[in-house]
Amino acid sequence: MAPSYSELSEKVETFQNMLVSFAAGGSINPQEYKEFRTDLLAEPVVAEMLPRFVRTCRDTGQFWQFIKNEFARYQERRVFLWDSFGPIIDMLEARSRTDTPSDSAITERLEIINSDAVRDAWHTALSRRFDDPDGAITAARSLLETVCKRILDESGIHYPQSPTLPELYRLTSESLQLGPGQHSDHELKRTLGGIITTIQGIAALRNILGDAHGRGGSAETPETRHAELAVTLAGAVSTFLVSCWEAHASGE
Repeated sequence: MAPSYSELSEKVETFQNMLVSFAAGGSINPQEYKEFRTDLLAEPVVAEMLPRFVRTCRDTGQFWQFIKNEFARYQERRVFLWDSFGPIIDMLEARSRTDTPSDSAITERLEIINSDAVRDAWHTALSRRFDDPDGAITAARSLLETVCKRILDESGIHYPQSPTLPELYRLTSESLQLGPGQHSDHELKRTLGGIITTIQGIAALRNILGDAHGRGGSAETPETRHAELAVTLAGAVSTFLVSCWEAHASGE
């Protein structure tokens, strides 16, 4: 399961403290350095904010050459490293306070489908919903598109080369017996029809407010609340599809 913001914050701070100790004459496990560096660079929300020297220093030897040439005194090195990691730790701690139980539940559920593309789309949506509403809305739609394509691929069902989100959802829902016309119960039909409306709404919201298309000067600017709505709905529908796909694949 992908780590939460609080777990990422703890990991970054642990890595920072390792480097502070090493830069001030302490020891460091070379393999542990490589593992921490690899893990953090693999997390999109973390990688884009990591100090440049983390990306360029592939092992402890390279880091040591960097830090000793930059600063002669231990205290200078400590202050530099604290200042370098401070912004990313502050960001992760702030976002950890906005984590909701549903975020973790959706993250865990989406792992079932075992797709890097799905995982990346969900994490992008989560990481952008407060600071980049445009990008979060686009990522929410991308999440739904990716989940649908993954399920269709796993089911051996062909889809157009450039399908719309509603087209992808229709194919996916019908393959999972989720089409309103595939059921007779009135309330179930209405609920499944509501999901179609949600899909159409997210597609339209992305076209109007997302960052995938240029906007004129009079276009409405998305707010955080718009992004939160799109991400929450996309996450809920995606987990529902994954759960139905899992049940369908197991013959339930």
